[in-house]
Amino acid sequence: MISSRPVILAHGGAGSKRLTPAQATCLADALVIGYAILEQGGSAVIAVECTIGLLEQSGLFNAGRGANRQLDGVQRMDASIMEGERLEAGAVASIEGILHPITAARLVMEETDHVLLVGPQATTFAQHYQLAPLSGARSPRRHAGRSPVSAAAARTIALYRAMLKSKRPQKDLHGTVGAVALDHCGTVAAGASTGGVDSMLPGRVGDSPLIGCGVYADNQSGAVSMTGIGEGIIRLVMAKTICDRLARGTSPAVAARQVLRLLLSRISGSAGALVLAPDGRFVIRHVTPHMAAGWWKGIGRPTVRDRFP
Repeated sequence: MISSRPVILAHGGAGSKRLTPAQATCLADALVIGYAILEQGGSAVIAVECTIGLLEQSGLFNAGRGANRQLDGVQRMDASIMEGERLEAGAVASIEGILHPITAARLVMEETDHVLLVGPQATTFAQHYQLAPLSGARSPRRHAGRSPVSAAAARTIALYRAMLKSKRPQKDLHGTVGAVALDHCGTVAAGASTGGVDSMLPGRVGDSPLIGCGVYADNQSGAVSMTGIGEGIIRLVMAKTICDRLARGTSPAVAARQVLRLLLSRISGSAGALVLAPDGRFVIRHVTPHMAAGWWKGIGRPTVRDRFP
């Protein structure tokens, strides 16, 4: 039965840097594209994919064209997507040379019996479906979510230099992109796409392709897309932890606040979250100085900013 009022949320990373005007415009455009799909009766999964796809295409965020590079200079990207009706999910990790990892993740979900493909085989899979190659990549920019190199990042750089006995340039920390949506049929979906964090050892994988960590969606609880430092998000399985609280009747605002506080108190982590309940209630929360994000219900103009209470 078609009865739900659609809503879509998107983010472009959480960190210490403010949202730029170009990023704000891009996020608003992505929300308009995603909502148009929902308004026309399209699924939450397709809306999430297309919203994230525009952010990957833009080169303004740490995903797709703008993806960060690991310390060997290679862009290895991660993405995942999940829908809440049948709990189907798909993901790719350490995929190379593909403009839209989020589409590769959807194809894993829809065309295979698996959830996660990694490395060169994930790239080969995407090429089999003739996904657009990553070409004309731009030079690294100051993306939303950039932070100074931390002591942990400095240790990773030192380790990698010791491994290779050579020096590599450092890169800026960028912002993961993601989205959650509710469609007319009452199905929720969540997705994320990223190039990782600053100062990554080759082969590092974060939370974004790990179902339950970076994303989760269940029509009986809600949909969550995380952003931030993935190692902490993984250790608390944050997306599923938030959804479990939603399933127990906790509101999106309280569930997000409780789990983000847990991240701070137990791990001193850094993250932000999009949280959407099946009844359309939602919240955007972060424990970083800024989070590039927004939402739209089809009325007026999309709301986009970089700080949420």
